Amino acid sequence: MNVRKVAMIGCGFVGSASCFALMQSGLFSEMVLIDANREKAEGEALDISHGLPFASPMQIYAGDYDDIIDAAIIIISAGAGQKPGETRLDLVKKNVGIFQSILPEIAKRNVQGILLVVANPVDILTYVAQKMSGLPENRVFGSGTVLDTARLQYMLGQHLAVDPRNVDAMIIGEHGDSEIAAWSCVRVSGVPLNDFCEMRGHFQHEQAMHEIAENVKNSAYEIIEKKKATYYGIAMSVKRICEAIIRDEKSVLPVSSAMHGEYGLNDVTLSMPAIVGKDGIETLVPMELDEKEQTELQHSSVVLKDVIKQAYQA
Repeated sequence: MNVRKVAMIGCGFVGSASCFALMQSGLFSEMVLIDANREKAEGEALDISHGLPFASPMQIYAGDYDDIIDAAIIIISAGAGQKPGETRLDLVKKNVGIFQSILPEIAKRNVQGILLVVANPVDILTYVAQKMSGLPENRVFGSGTVLDTARLQYMLGQHLAVDPRNVDAMIIGEHGDSEIAAWSCVRVSGVPLNDFCEMRGHFQHEQAMHEIAENVKNSAYEIIEKKKATYYGIAMSVKRICEAIIRDEKSVLPVSSAMHGEYGLNDVTLSMPAIVGKDGIETLVPMELDEKEQTELQHSSVVLKDVIKQAYQA
């Protein structure tokens, strides 16, 4: 396996933006782009390559499934895009069908790398990938709520006029409409959220938390309404996950992973904090959720399970 090689399957807005972010990251020396439209992959590879004089040396090219065999990370962003007024879960049947054409191609090759699912609905497609790829579960996971968490940190940073990197907050559950802002666990530089809010002159805690959580949840809809697609935020999220893997950082990230009894959840894939390193997911990290958050997490699990039943037969 080439630890400096990454493969991108799907070169739409998200795939190409992610490749651009990865080119600038310096993490890899080789990147292969694969798309059902070979010319699209070739065009993106050429365009991104022309930025290399301003970055680190790297080989960027369009390829096919044989080129994924030695990749350290295989990213799947292929899928239909989310249209205005359409939920992520509306995409499920179309994109499960696309995955059912991609995953057998991966399964028939003895890949040793990590499979990172980015296409939406990411929790459902990660579940399908875990069932069909033939890879161990720890090496198959989704981008999950890494982007939602970044949105929450950003908005809290704006609200409190503080660097969002000092905000320890997390969105869990589905990457979608049933996601949960785990308010009971939020800290700002170690200070409980309500205490920090009052220090900054904010006292309407319940109202502010509701508004921020709704804004986070509806961010994608707003962006899609205004510019038809979201891709920069998720591209940075993909880069962040790849950093954790390639550098073996043991970073705690809310990636989409299989539940086996944790929080009373089984046979579902959703986002909870996990330690991510060179071997993928090392272990889940327990959260002390309050009763309301636990109930919401159960609801998120039920929502996802219902969709899996409707859209995918193992």
